[in-house]
Amino acid sequence: MEVFYVSLLSVFVILVSISLHFLFFKSKSSSSSGQLPPGKTGWPVVGESLEFLSTGWKGHPEKFIFDRIAKYSSTVFRTHLLGEKAAVFCGAGGNKFLFSNENKLVQAWWPASVDKVFPSSTQTSSKEEAIKMRKMLPNFFKPEALQRYVGVMDHIAQRHFADGWENQKEVVIFPLAKNYTFWLACRLFVSVEDPSHVDKFAEPFNLLASGLISIPVDLPGTPFNKAIKASNYIRKELLTIIKQRKVDLNNGKASPTQDILSHMLLTSDESGKFMHEMDIADKILGLLIGGHDTASSACTFVVKYLAELPEVYEGVYKEQMEIANSKKAGELLNWDDVQKMKYSWNVACEVLRLAPPLQGAFREALSDFMYNGFTIPKGWKIYWSANSTHINPECFPNPRKFDPSRFEGTGPAPYTFVPFGGGPRMCPGKEYARLEILVFMHHLVKRFRWEKIIPDEKIVVNPMPIPAKGLPVRLFPHKA
Repeated sequence: MEVFYVSLLSVFVILVSISLHFLFFKSKSSSSSGQLPPGKTGWPVVGESLEFLSTGWKGHPEKFIFDRIAKYSSTVFRTHLLGEKAAVFCGAGGNKFLFSNENKLVQAWWPASVDKVFPSSTQTSSKEEAIKMRKMLPNFFKPEALQRYVGVMDHIAQRHFADGWENQKEVVIFPLAKNYTFWLACRLFVSVEDPSHVDKFAEPFNLLASGLISIPVDLPGTPFNKAIKASNYIRKELLTIIKQRKVDLNNGKASPTQDILSHMLLTSDESGKFMHEMDIADKILGLLIGGHDTASSACTFVVKYLAELPEVYEGVYKEQMEIANSKKAGELLNWDDVQKMKYSWNVACEVLRLAPPLQGAFREALSDFMYNGFTIPKGWKIYWSANSTHINPECFPNPRKFDPSRFEGTGPAPYTFVPFGGGPRMCPGKEYARLEILVFMHHLVKRFRWEKIIPDEKIVVNPMPIPAKGLPVRLFPHKA
């Protein structure tokens, strides 16, 4: 029923947005700008959007890409998606071109509706705000800065497993994974650690996340309207936290390095200006969304594949127990421990290859340019797909096989493994995600074995891959 509702709403928004597009933005003749890539625009008004979305709902988002690569014998093809003329760039060559030409020939693009959910107090677009954010984040997310937070992650993970997993015969993984990653994000970004305070944020964040992938119709009761209200509520709550933090920093009750909020309050831009309180609330809001959604999907699929592949589980278990047995009673994990989790990270990378939380992303052409002998007109949207390389036999032999050894030594060829994007827009939280996934794996395998309750559970991609029933499993605790 939910998929039907989303499908029905998707048809509606596509009809409205594309009709407006035809009314107000009549395109120039393609013949005047050179040969366009092979492809078609699909059904009148709707384009190929429904097929693009429905392949994900059916659990096979790569089908849209590979069917067209085969049909047109080309690694770039044209289509019409989400009300926009678009080109899809495939393969390592397409990834390299886009990632290397960020802010030169292409720039990030997302729908204008995003600005309604994430309004900027500075009256600039979410795209401009994202650029500012990316300049600030590296200092907090670089490995040397994250080292001090491994113990905090370990502490939160211990509490998470004690509260949600222990003494349970059966659990549903995806909601638990979301709880874990959201709790971590709240603690490391704004030092909110109390479970009741975290829960206070959790429900509006769920409404916000749901509304982001809904129809942008701002009417009472719609998911989009609920998302806007949830965004406003969270920003007000964050503003209260920010005001108190400024007082605590001035009184020496808070540390400049305790979380990303302190970092933002004490870091100026190139001109020496500090961010306003509401501007910081905007940034934290975006980080809390991005800081847990994708990692929760990755943690869920780690559980799925370890349940299906006992020999891989044994390798992870052996590595993690060697680390656990080297610790004194009550001693927390540290950076050196995480660096020893080499096989576990190879396993996590293979999970990210086969079930990338980031399926792809859109760019916008800043000017007309040529690619592979075809003209890409200014204003066209360009989509790159992780699956165009991740499950491509030219990039990964026998691509459907789960094989962590692919990541030994120098690992995959450049621009083939792209779960975090690439180039200037590579996810700045890549190292943060690595830590939270590995800490999760450590506590998971040292406590339990498990089996899937639904052996052939369907996977739905909307927009991230998620088991349709949340991946219920039966737990078997290790004997002490």
